[in-house]
Amino acid sequence: MTTHETWTRVCALDALVPDRGAAALVDGHQVALFRLSDSGEVHAVDHLDPFSRANVMARGLVGSRQGTPTVASPMHKQSFDLVTGRCLDDPDVSLHVWPTRVADGWVEVRNGSA
Repeated sequence: MTTHETWTRVCALDALVPDRGAAALVDGHQVALFRLSDSGEVHAVDHLDPFSRANVMARGLVGSRQGTPTVASPMHKQSFDLVTGRCLDDPDVSLHVWPTRVADGWVEVRNGSA
């Protein structure tokens, strides 16, 4: 089985407001992007809230829990680790995490498919 990975240019880094989310479409998938103000890192997770089944994660509240960057769902307030996607309130639930990079001032998200 061969994996084909591509990087999709999503937006200029400066277009992302620190500690606010933005939604993007990456290879047909809705993704929520977050640029952190303290580290400058960009994280991407599924835009679909697994609890409400609504595409709202980009509207979530960015924060941290014990040093871990998080986003809290705007619907029912469950918090998710932006690095691993794991729900901190229900370990059986998680968001898909999309690898990101910044290249020449542009945010890119990697999509891998078989």
